[in-house]
Amino acid sequence: MKATKADINWLGDVSVFEVNRLHAYSDHRYYQTMDEAVGSGAMSMRYDLNGTWKFNYAIRPDSRSEFFYTSDFSSEGWDDIEVPGHIQLQGYGQIQYVNTQYPWDGLNEIRPPALPQDKNPVGSYIRTFHLPTGWESNPVYISFQGVESAFYVWLNGQFVGYGEDSFTPSDFDLTPFLQDGENKLAVEVYQRSTGSWLEDQDFWRFSGIFRDVYLYTVPTAHVRDVHVRTDLDKSYTNGTLQLDLKLEGKAVAGARVEAELRDREGNTVKTFESKVNDGQVSLREDIGTVNLWSAEIPYLYRLYIRVYDAAGTLVEVVPQAVGFRTFEMIDKVMHINGKRIVFKGVNRHEFNPRRGRAVTKEDMLWDVRTIKQNNMNAVRTSHYPNQSLWYELCDEYGLYVIDEMNLETHGSWQKLGAVEPSWVIPGDKPEWHDIVMDRAVSMVERDKNHPSILIWSCGNESHGGEVIYKVSQYFKSADPTRLVHYEGVFHDRRFDETSDMETRMYAKPADIEEFLNANPTKPYISCEYMHAMGNSIGGMHKYTELEDKYPMYQGGFIWDYIDQSIYKKDRYGKEFLAYGGDFGDRPSDYSFCGNGIVHADRKVTAKMQEVKFLYQNIKLFPDREGVKIVNGNLFADTSALELVYSLEREGHEVLRGTLEVNVDAQSETVVKLPLGAEALAGGEYAVNTAFVLKEATLWADKGEEVAFGQFIFTQDQVNDAVEVDLNLVSDVQVIEGDVNIGVRAGKTHALFSKQFGTLVSLKLSGRETIAVPPAPLFWRAMTDNDKGMAMGFELGAWYAASLMPRSVEWKAEQKPDQYRIEFTYKLNISEDVQVKVVYTVHADGSVRVHNTYKGTAGLPNLPIHALSFRTSPDFENVEWLAMGPEENYADRAFGARLGIHGSKVADTVAPYLVPQESGNRTGVRWAKLTDNAGRGFKIEASGAPVELNVSPYTAFELENAQHAYELPPVHYTVVTVAGKQMGVGGDDSWGAPVHPEYLIPSDGELTFEFVIRAL
Repeated sequence: MKATKADINWLGDVSVFEVNRLHAYSDHRYYQTMDEAVGSGAMSMRYDLNGTWKFNYAIRPDSRSEFFYTSDFSSEGWDDIEVPGHIQLQGYGQIQYVNTQYPWDGLNEIRPPALPQDKNPVGSYIRTFHLPTGWESNPVYISFQGVESAFYVWLNGQFVGYGEDSFTPSDFDLTPFLQDGENKLAVEVYQRSTGSWLEDQDFWRFSGIFRDVYLYTVPTAHVRDVHVRTDLDKSYTNGTLQLDLKLEGKAVAGARVEAELRDREGNTVKTFESKVNDGQVSLREDIGTVNLWSAEIPYLYRLYIRVYDAAGTLVEVVPQAVGFRTFEMIDKVMHINGKRIVFKGVNRHEFNPRRGRAVTKEDMLWDVRTIKQNNMNAVRTSHYPNQSLWYELCDEYGLYVIDEMNLETHGSWQKLGAVEPSWVIPGDKPEWHDIVMDRAVSMVERDKNHPSILIWSCGNESHGGEVIYKVSQYFKSADPTRLVHYEGVFHDRRFDETSDMETRMYAKPADIEEFLNANPTKPYISCEYMHAMGNSIGGMHKYTELEDKYPMYQGGFIWDYIDQSIYKKDRYGKEFLAYGGDFGDRPSDYSFCGNGIVHADRKVTAKMQEVKFLYQNIKLFPDREGVKIVNGNLFADTSALELVYSLEREGHEVLRGTLEVNVDAQSETVVKLPLGAEALAGGEYAVNTAFVLKEATLWADKGEEVAFGQFIFTQDQVNDAVEVDLNLVSDVQVIEGDVNIGVRAGKTHALFSKQFGTLVSLKLSGRETIAVPPAPLFWRAMTDNDKGMAMGFELGAWYAASLMPRSVEWKAEQKPDQYRIEFTYKLNISEDVQVKVVYTVHADGSVRVHNTYKGTAGLPNLPIHALSFRTSPDFENVEWLAMGPEENYADRAFGARLGIHGSKVADTVAPYLVPQESGNRTGVRWAKLTDNAGRGFKIEASGAPVELNVSPYTAFELENAQHAYELPPVHYTVVTVAGKQMGVGGDDSWGAPVHPEYLIPSDGELTFEFVIRAL
């Protein structure tokens, strides 16, 4: 659309989404010389406008400075604001987080395309500039890489243009409006527009100029658009290059183009040329044998496109990365370069806890390295096109990408979880066709040359309908080299051809198998699965196990990569990571913004341990003799890796070695290891095997582990007789009082209370270890997943049962070498439930604790079967021989490994946005709790390994805090020994149960046993 004057009514007009905007084009760079192009540094023909702008904020349109764009308007007295950046994160307006509902739900009674009139914040920006030297006679353009959600532009008092679509560039021609000397640029940004109805993503609702802004000029003959396509022959060895260019400028007539393809080492592979015909060039060249691009081996060629004018003068050079690869459907299975692909993916929002979606290059570099280091091979740009640099990094580092257009209308068709599309948009509504299609075109035209992008996505959670179907047909016609994704057809099967693959969100493993066993016509992926909210990712193995079972199961994308939480100060001035509602925002979806496998401050969560292991392409299966290596890579052998093996006895290393083992992709071998298994002393052993990088790569340092496998076995003692240190054995002395029973054995002094029915004191070498006596525990601080499945309602009786178990009986038995006392407890949950805790003080000073639970029918499952006590906070160090090193649970322990691991007690509490159960270790053989002088005590599993949680807080303190700052000052170290704790789940966070094998039925008998002894 063209216009010379701005009209505020465009904001609510679904037919107007751009005015005077240039057509979308590829995101290539261009230079004046070959040296510049080879260096690919800053562009001399681009002038950065990022930085400090003058700014004024108005809560609604009728209170804005309407004529601020005029040349004689003075911005003196206005504030400063940083660009790029969100208005709401720089001290203006309301920060708000909502998920599926629209941000005005319950506040404004409107339907699309109407807008709230009382609250549509306006940001008025002013920036002055002088043209760079040498630009005076050239055309000058301005590019806004991202503005949310609609904006008007003026230069020197004259209207330039209007744009919507927050996540793709809007470019305008400034040439007619320039003047000598100082130029005044004015931009008016509105938070609400018709585009807001299409941008109902699960994220914080911001506004402002949040991506780069720059001026640019072009040479006399300029490549405005580049389209590079590659193809491979049937053998996937020989490549063809298709190059289409659109040129503009006064020197285009008579110009010619020369294209030089260079390999990664800079050697020329082929040079070809063409004259420019009617502003266009179209070339197709056979390149011969080529190195293929994949996420495993992201081989990039560099194409240098040189433009010469009619006189033969070089006027422009465009460097363009080229990756030779094909992505296609073969027999209903997606293939990359002829091989079946499995997406080991993650959904990624652009996010920084201080800058919101105005992420930096440093953020992106950290992200791409972290994703690669943890064996993920794919990213879905949920739910909008990302900054161009992200795709360049995916090309270079090697990640497959689902590029998703900026479309989500969740609140228009799903209410309170129910599908109710009575006023869905865009649906079949023709008036929404153009505004939606424009978003698709803008994404494709900008991103089309990135080999990392395998799939175009029609957006997210916008139901179905004809409009989105037409978008998919556009994708297929504009770019037949890629496939098309859209999950919404699951809810509207009328246009099932919209998506080339069956793609669902949060389908249970059984539902996926049901689909795959029903002779489907499309392959399956989970575009979102494993909802990683808080303490989650339990049961992920049930999904990854489908990869080898069903060829048409082709992986999924975890939700999601990073917590969307924002730094805020509490009332005492201390920073914390805040979530929805913490800023007084209503409506809000509160902590639902915290679903990351990475914390918002870019610290990896404990959940990543499981992800890295289950996503590894190379599987290692060690045993007592050697290791079976299965290389599941499609293209990469193991020549860049070193096999490291070790043998540990009771957590201590016995031997270590390295081997050179080259296993071809898609093959396996068995390697013998010199472990000396036939001559081992008795004890428990762990064979550890790992592949590590021989040399540093772009994404990791030398020695980075890329695959791991462990085998645990027990070597019987040759002589079962256990030597007893007689120096540690003493007579067991018992002093029975009226209320208490004291027991002495050497330096151990235990005091049992008849009144309270428990151990009230345990002094080891004169040091008290019991601050609050042990008590049976059946409750854990609810995780986000627990809350989603209503554990408080369904299992809440165990909360009450844990508060005050009643000791109803005690009985004791004394022998020369031990004293045994048994306490029986009743619980308020049922008369038929009985719990017994038996303490046995031995002559060597150790105290054995045996816990028995006898259940009954008709009760809810147990969250945990444990015994918990509090000790001095001076015992602030913990060391385990257990599964680790990070926290793990019954359904999230595949990535854990047996070994000796240590931590500060304070660090065992994971910094999830809402305090909840965290820090557990499974497979605990022993644990030592010590003060900073090394004094303390040891807990040993007796018989079967136990689970253990050592924390500064009780389950109840965690349960009753909504933020970490609400937790009390630390007064204790809380020790919770469990026979079993239920899994954490993760299929979703709004009702999906923990899988049955990781639950604890309450109708049987449960026991566990451990020993406490002095160090």
